[in-house]
Amino acid sequence: MAGQDVPGALPDRQDEDVPGKLPDGLAAAIRETAGDIAALLRQDADMGLPIPGSEWNVGEAAAHLAQANELMADIAAGQARSYGDGTPQSLAAANERALAEFDERRAEPLAAMIVAQADAYLKAWDEGATEESVVTPLGPMAPAVLGSYLLTHMLGHGYDLARALGRPHMIDRARVELTLPFLVTAMPRVTDTSRTAGLTAGYAIRLWSGARFGVTVINGAVSVGSPPSARPDCTILIEPVTFLLMALGRRGQWNALARGHILVRGRKPWLAPRFPALFKAP
Repeated sequence: MAGQDVPGALPDRQDEDVPGKLPDGLAAAIRETAGDIAALLRQDADMGLPIPGSEWNVGEAAAHLAQANELMADIAAGQARSYGDGTPQSLAAANERALAEFDERRAEPLAAMIVAQADAYLKAWDEGATEESVVTPLGPMAPAVLGSYLLTHMLGHGYDLARALGRPHMIDRARVELTLPFLVTAMPRVTDTSRTAGLTAGYAIRLWSGARFGVTVINGAVSVGSPPSARPDCTILIEPVTFLLMALGRRGQWNALARGHILVRGRKPWLAPRFPALFKAP
């Protein structure tokens, strides 16, 4: 990262501010992640295997990915698509309805759909990039943030598929940094108000790769992106893959702390264990 080391600053990606241009590396990450997921499915995947910690099996998770990639591509192409109201409950219900209406569970057709719809998103971006916000399942976003959303969603479910199939996942530090535009946009929208009620605190979140951002809570209201005070109450230093898995509800904090994947500094380090519970992964 370039520039002064200011707690709470976002990654210095000049390309994010250029209209009609995706953040550097995002298009390649979307294409490669879709390809990685397709490769998992094409290696004689047992589509009936259960996904750890989920009610879905491999076939259902792959079908959901294919449908979600199509949804993102349609949104990028300017098509209005209604899909819940942004709450975890409504998104879960929308997912189940969509799966019930789509009966494909075979590996090869789903692998092909996942790749084709990721390409369709990129084509839609290339043909109609706009500075106007688009309406997504988690509310309005800048078009480039939609691409970060697509990548984040694929990485989360791609990780699930890899675990279920006993194969290496595709999450790495570079891809994690590319999820940050979506995550900092979505975090205030997935705040658990029962957990933030009455809280006032300033957090600095620093990934070991160098990316960093601030989370400020004032009387329960959460803002993300702007730095906290020059002296945040609590600074959380976290290994990037661990950060994304925790943000997506795929990993708990205590094992990560025990393994040294999370380090805490600041005047109020006791605020760190409270941080993950401030948000509900949709």
